[in-house]
Amino acid sequence: MGKKGDLSNFERGMVVGARRAGLSISQSAQLLGFSHTTISRVYKEWCEKGKTSSMRQSCGRKCLVDARGQRRMGRLIQADRRATLTEITTRYNRGMHQSICEATTRTTLRRMGYNSRRPHRVPLISTTNRKKRLQFAQAHQNWTVEDWKNV
Repeated sequence: MGKKGDLSNFERGMVVGARRAGLSISQSAQLLGFSHTTISRVYKEWCEKGKTSSMRQSCGRKCLVDARGQRRMGRLIQADRRATLTEITTRYNRGMHQSICEATTRTTLRRMGYNSRRPHRVPLISTTNRKKRLQFAQAHQNWTVEDWKNV
């Protein structure tokens, strides 16, 4: 349970079910662990409006980047994995009627599972290692599975 009187849809259904089963407000409160006020308020809402779901999920500011925008942003990232946040934001805003800021881009990317990590630079294979690898491959080219099992 979150804040005082803030019930999930499942908990609201339990309150209504307990009251419809014939339990009093006190019995329902004791059984479910909510206050008398919460039990009576939820049951009253259900009796008057038939409402058992909380409207809290529709609270707050709507996201500027919807599912379609997230797919578009994902394509922009796949096209250029080394792009900075500023570059991603400007490319995203180029084709949109409503522009977003870098902070929105950052939160959207985090929500999508991306984070700011630089790729680790690794040295290329040296010429001597390249020759040794080629020699090894040519020497063991005709080995069977049984030969490899004895390594």
